[in-house]
Amino acid sequence: MPAQYLNNVVIRGISACVPKNKVSNLDYSLLTLEERKKFVKTTDIEFRHIAEEDQCTSDFCYYAAKGLIDELKWEKDEIEILLFVSQTADYPFPATSIILQDRLGLLKSCVAFDINLGCSGYVYGLGVISSMISSMKIKKGLLLVGETASKTTTITDKSAYPLLGDAGTATALEFVEDSGIMYFDFGCDGSGHKTILMKSGNIGGRFPVTQESLKLKNIDRGIERSDLHVVLEGIDIFNFSLREVPKTIKLLIEKFNIDINDIDAFILHQANFIMNDIIRKKLNIKVEKVPYSLKEFGNTSSASIPLTIVHKLRERVKNGKMKLLLCGFGVGLSWGTIILDVEKIVCPEIIEI
Repeated sequence: MPAQYLNNVVIRGISACVPKNKVSNLDYSLLTLEERKKFVKTTDIEFRHIAEEDQCTSDFCYYAAKGLIDELKWEKDEIEILLFVSQTADYPFPATSIILQDRLGLLKSCVAFDINLGCSGYVYGLGVISSMISSMKIKKGLLLVGETASKTTTITDKSAYPLLGDAGTATALEFVEDSGIMYFDFGCDGSGHKTILMKSGNIGGRFPVTQESLKLKNIDRGIERSDLHVVLEGIDIFNFSLREVPKTIKLLIEKFNIDINDIDAFILHQANFIMNDIIRKKLNIKVEKVPYSLKEFGNTSSASIPLTIVHKLRERVKNGKMKLLLCGFGVGLSWGTIILDVEKIVCPEIIEI
């Protein structure tokens, strides 16, 4: 889809919630101490917040949304749409968004649906919900985006386990006539769908759950997983990101004649530091304009962009105006970029549960 723009929608607030349970990759016993130090240095991922067995993505999104609604002092009967973006839903069906509509006490007339997307999900979600709010003149909406990505891997897989953390986020949006413009660019390359893949676990899917799919298989030294665990092809992910991310950012900036120097912060999906820093250098962006949440939270998939805003830009978005470029990329393979303005939004401190 060619790059597009829309208006009449503003972000009123962003919030985030993470598990209290915090682990350090310097304690990860499957790697030697030297390997642990090297891993932290190259990825910048030292700590991760990991959900308990009875905690779901929807729990973190619920508390993020509840806190945001309370601080905004929104009336719940004005919230007319709820979009939930995640690849770790409560159930195969029904949609988790509908469960959250009831849990949050929203009206039965509220539009609620799920989108199954990972790393690019926040930007796609913003595009979908903003388009609906703008075209249908919906008063207020909630975009709930999160992942319990740690549950898709196993401690016996050193290629994935130390990368992934858990979080849920909420973004509040409102219809405002003749408000600022949002610029979007989306894309995907399904030929690379096996680059980030969970082979089994989907009822009615191509590879249903069997006794065989539950078995741990030895893939390589330090990599043992089942077909119900995520496969990350690191080199392919790296090459894809360096190929497509600079391209989508340049396309959006050039098409709409935006001065790259006018952008106050570039929030990239938090994949790993070295990869993102190469992207930064390819685009000649100043280092201070690219914030990270990797050290504290790891790769939180679709939640990583809003989580980084709350973690690193909270005071700035609360007290002033910022032009932000957000870029999500990964599982699919898919990517999405948005440029938008935020001004004095509600942004509570990160909640831990």
